[in-house]
Amino acid sequence: MRCPKCGDENDKVIDSRAVRGGLGVRRRRECLSCSYRFTTYEGIIPEELKVVKRNSVREEFDKEKLRRGIRNACYKRPVRDDEIDRVVDSLCLGLQNDFEKEVESREIGNRVMGELKKLDQVAYVRFASVYRKFKDVEEFIEEIRALK
Repeated sequence: MRCPKCGDENDKVIDSRAVRGGLGVRRRRECLSCSYRFTTYEGIIPEELKVVKRNSVREEFDKEKLRRGIRNACYKRPVRDDEIDRVVDSLCLGLQNDFEKEVESREIGNRVMGELKKLDQVAYVRFASVYRKFKDVEEFIEEIRALK
């Protein structure tokens, strides 16, 4: 690991902790050359999962894209970042366990809506309106009625 301050490769680990329910490790390090302290994170790199879009195009699964979509749905809602991270980690783990190489975008969208429905109903309707491409107010009203 290179020191971000001086670029030297010699450091020592001062502290290690499990993060995200054991899915990663946070390490506090100190450079042996300049004594600068910095933090690194170590996690599992999942096998490459492809997403099959509605138009049959395949693209790499992007955890950050998933996080952005959920964060946008939760914008100005009383949902904490750690709750969003928990949902994203849970969804990613479920997708990795349930699919080997490919997953349809529809499956991801349905799973996101299921999680958002439990987390925040306004965020759920926001996400559903984009995901399902609501065309008018009636579709919003139908979705809200279905929540009750």
